[in-house]
Amino acid sequence: MKQIPEAQVRPTEQQQQQASAPVNEELSLIAIQSKYLLKDTTQTQVFLYVDAYKGKNPIGVADFVRLYNLNYVIYSDYGTRERLGYGNVKLDSSNVSRMGDKIVISYELKSPDRDYGVLLSEISQAGTLKKVLNDLTIRFKKLAVNQMYGVYTGNSTQPLQRHYINSTEQFTIKKAGESTDQLHVYYYNHDFEPAGSPMNIAPKNVNKSLEVDSTFTITANQPLQFSKEGLYNVFADTTQSEGLGILVVNERFPKVTRPQLLLGPLLYMSTNNEINEIKKAEDYKKALDKYWLTLMNGNAPLAQQSIRSFYGRVEEANQLFTTYKEGWKTDKGMIYIVLGPPDKVQRSKDREVWTYDQKGNAQNVNFTFNRRNNQFVDDHYELVRYAEYQPIWYPVVEAWRNGSIR
Repeated sequence: MKQIPEAQVRPTEQQQQQASAPVNEELSLIAIQSKYLLKDTTQTQVFLYVDAYKGKNPIGVADFVRLYNLNYVIYSDYGTRERLGYGNVKLDSSNVSRMGDKIVISYELKSPDRDYGVLLSEISQAGTLKKVLNDLTIRFKKLAVNQMYGVYTGNSTQPLQRHYINSTEQFTIKKAGESTDQLHVYYYNHDFEPAGSPMNIAPKNVNKSLEVDSTFTITANQPLQFSKEGLYNVFADTTQSEGLGILVVNERFPKVTRPQLLLGPLLYMSTNNEINEIKKAEDYKKALDKYWLTLMNGNAPLAQQSIRSFYGRVEEANQLFTTYKEGWKTDKGMIYIVLGPPDKVQRSKDREVWTYDQKGNAQNVNFTFNRRNNQFVDDHYELVRYAEYQPIWYPVVEAWRNGSIR
């Protein structure tokens, strides 16, 4: 009898190719975010939050300080060459740390005798021409609470760059410089409206005044936990109009998982009738599943891919743009969810311009966001709306609705 050969597990051709392919260990700086705290009108502390990778893995502190250099220049404004200060920062374990997957760099600089300046930080890879820039506008004389106090979680010595805190997180509010000041807190239990259509050029209704639900005092440098979701505005001096806004959100945020919360972002790709039909349903989850399956003509795998892509964008918008309201509700969040990340961003003192090279039926379309004064945060931006966005916007929305974006 012919013997049956022993079974052997042989790699497929694709697996062989993958095994022989070189491991990608390339260094990359994906993004830099930044913030500052004023110690007084003469000293500024700067924080850079860097997504630094070697291949697919975040870089450790030791590798980062060995591989990268940091220089900075302070200009008097965007588009000028008048320098108010410059310097080199020696990176070591005293000013570089990890916060989650991010590298955080902190450094101090002497504030110029100006009200305002643009700090340009340059992180360069040693021995190469690779570098990444970050620009940060600084108001050197504005000693407001959100310029002097930071929010810290756990034992971190670096302030959070984000404006939100999860309801289960413990945190501390600290001044840039030791302080045990009494701080006054105003709590608002308010559900803010999502962004309106980018084509809606009708005059905005006058905002209704917000009613304060409760007030209380806290002490700087003391552990805190705000378990009630909503918006908290913190003041060192209640005669000032601008506070330190902290949005307290559920424990899963920036993910959106609760069925009632999944409905909100669908506003950007749905008709009013579709939204109202889901709202009337007794079981939100079933109604949402039916909504996506109907859009995808019953193709369940396509519906699942589209759901993952759409709510992935929602999560990113919450991470990037949350201010006094969830990121998906902001003007930037709306554009980001529908169109994705812009190809180019240009910033000036009070304006950002996002450029998309090719979306829908148009090329080189720009979206302009103007910075607006806000009592909770200092980075609130509003979109300049145009009816002419219609031939760009609707084809992309239709692509979401037929499963072309996934």
